[in-house]
Amino acid sequence: MQDYYNISVRRYFQEDRKIWDDFIINAKNGHFFFQRGYMEYHSDRFTDYSLMFYYGKELIGVLPANRAGNVVYSHQGLTYGGLITSRSTSGLLVLNAFSSLLHYLKKDGVEKIFYKIMPYIFFDIPAEEDRWVLHSFGAQLVSRELSSVLYLTEKVNYSKLKKRNIAKAQRHSLDICQSTNYDDYMALLKKVLATRHDVEPVHTADQIRLLAERFPENIKLHLCYRDNTLLAGTIAFINRHVVHTQYLANSDEGRNCGALDYLLNYLISNVYADKKYFSFGISTENGGQILNSGLLQSKEGFGARGLVHDLYILEL
Repeated sequence: MQDYYNISVRRYFQEDRKIWDDFIINAKNGHFFFQRGYMEYHSDRFTDYSLMFYYGKELIGVLPANRAGNVVYSHQGLTYGGLITSRSTSGLLVLNAFSSLLHYLKKDGVEKIFYKIMPYIFFDIPAEEDRWVLHSFGAQLVSRELSSVLYLTEKVNYSKLKKRNIAKAQRHSLDICQSTNYDDYMALLKKVLATRHDVEPVHTADQIRLLAERFPENIKLHLCYRDNTLLAGTIAFINRHVVHTQYLANSDEGRNCGALDYLLNYLISNVYADKKYFSFGISTENGGQILNSGLLQSKEGFGARGLVHDLYILEL
């Protein structure tokens, strides 16, 4: 392909922190996940390999990434990833940024890159140039998870079951609050996940508390009680137009009285009614090969519909 622009690539260093964070805040597809205060909370688990892309002296893009051996990932510790670009960055600049990226990686002994696609709901303006470039360079899709998202700008239509659960919960005089009681909530979540799914939460209570203290406007814990007994809750991750329920937990008592549905309805109808999207997360496993149909139906009961999370591999 013709080389229209000369893009330079270099590693991120700690002295770049303010430049990086300012860029993320103003990017057309930025997310607080990509700010260094979030990325670096698990720096002990991943070897950072984040990159910065310059057109002359202008920073036009950053790639949150980590490296393991001869493989680069964008980024294993983050739900979403990919090239984050400025609002003025054109398709030709992205094309040449990728050309420069591949040259840089080959020179540094990298043999392949796993590349996560940022879902479009997180864009301020269209930013899917990287999808086209991946295709043109022969990248292969290796994972496609199915997520469920509620479009809040249209009238929300719940299923009959959700309406019954909410009505039942209203008869039980439940209390909803925003809280910082991460210890009790993560204990409930851990119990629920171990009992029903034989898994553990990705985060600990201390990690979530740390992140919430660093990003108080982006991470909020919402709980539902009855007579001071914790029944259900969720941690909301808030980014521009989107609120994402990172964790959902419902005790046995909460299930019996519709506590989680009651809480989610309150968040959808009141707390986050001004957002554009309400995300419930994925209902698939094993790269999208296995569907948890019950989980999917529960999310779709609120009117949520499908959004995919794609992961590509590009051999160098």
